[in-house]
Amino acid sequence: MLRVALRVALLTCAIVLVLILILGFLFFGDQPVLGISLVTTVLVFFAVYTTMVLLLKKRLTRILEELDDLNQKRFFDHEPREYPDDDEIDDILRRLDETSFTIEKEFYRLKRMENYRKDFIGDLSHELKTPIFAIQGFVETLINGALEDPEVNREFLKKAMRNVSRLISLTNNLMEIAKLETGELKTTLSEIPLKSVILEVVENLQFKAEHEQVQLIVDDVDSDLMVLADRNQIRQVLINLIENAIKYNKPGGTVHIGTFMTPQQGNKKVTVYVRDTGIGIEAKHIPRITERFYRTDKSRARDKGGTGLGLAIVKHIIEAHNEQLHIESESNKGTTFSFTLQNAALISG
Repeated sequence: MLRVALRVALLTCAIVLVLILILGFLFFGDQPVLGISLVTTVLVFFAVYTTMVLLLKKRLTRILEELDDLNQKRFFDHEPREYPDDDEIDDILRRLDETSFTIEKEFYRLKRMENYRKDFIGDLSHELKTPIFAIQGFVETLINGALEDPEVNREFLKKAMRNVSRLISLTNNLMEIAKLETGELKTTLSEIPLKSVILEVVENLQFKAEHEQVQLIVDDVDSDLMVLADRNQIRQVLINLIENAIKYNKPGGTVHIGTFMTPQQGNKKVTVYVRDTGIGIEAKHIPRITERFYRTDKSRARDKGGTGLGLAIVKHIIEAHNEQLHIESESNKGTTFSFTLQNAALISG
């Protein structure tokens, strides 16, 4: 029995009974009207109750079921449904449907974030333990007598210093990502000369490239080309991408840095690319290569001194500019990283 229908029917019957008795006494005087009133009231009761059940039972049952599903975290996997009728009950159903769908998305988003956080903490602990244990081992060896051995003491100190530098780099990169994610590190857009920024970065990395026997080549970039970007952040993007291109290249390899316009967007976008002739990335790794601490070959990456955070920083900065990062690669043939920036000369156009 639908309780709300019963209550409405009883209330309606009470009102009808009172009205019939009042009208009966007014128009028929002392003639008995109680029998007619009772019969009419019973008929009204069944009519109202039946109508209420037909109109409400199915929809109220659905509301209760959906509320119970929400309470038990049983989400239905569908888009909000259309409701043909247009009354308050349908409006409640519609909003409940939309709310359930929104809560479902948020629930799974939070679940993914929780899993991501657990993975991140695990990866971070692993990344920190490796250099810390290495430093500990070198220091203990020196304390236990190697400090007096001139043939090994300097070598052990150099190895310990390399691991200290790695810890510093890891800490700085973590701070950089944290600032980007929390919005503490603001992206301030201004018109910047792109070629000037590229040449500055290439000049700073020239010594490292020569040490790795890699040639840095700046392709033809218009000296007058201005883009709308944060100079320091784009400089960091170029440093990370070019350093990666040097690090994972081959002796005698090259790194090309250049730009080209995107006619599909009316040349409003400028694409910046960093193309190397290095070891490349297998196709299966490309979708995850910008994740924190994700490495295609962990042992080789550690030997090269990588923290596993450089490409994650690149992705965050490019997304903060509302632009896109693209990766094309082939094993043993090289990799091309490219990203878009707004052409300052055509923004208003």
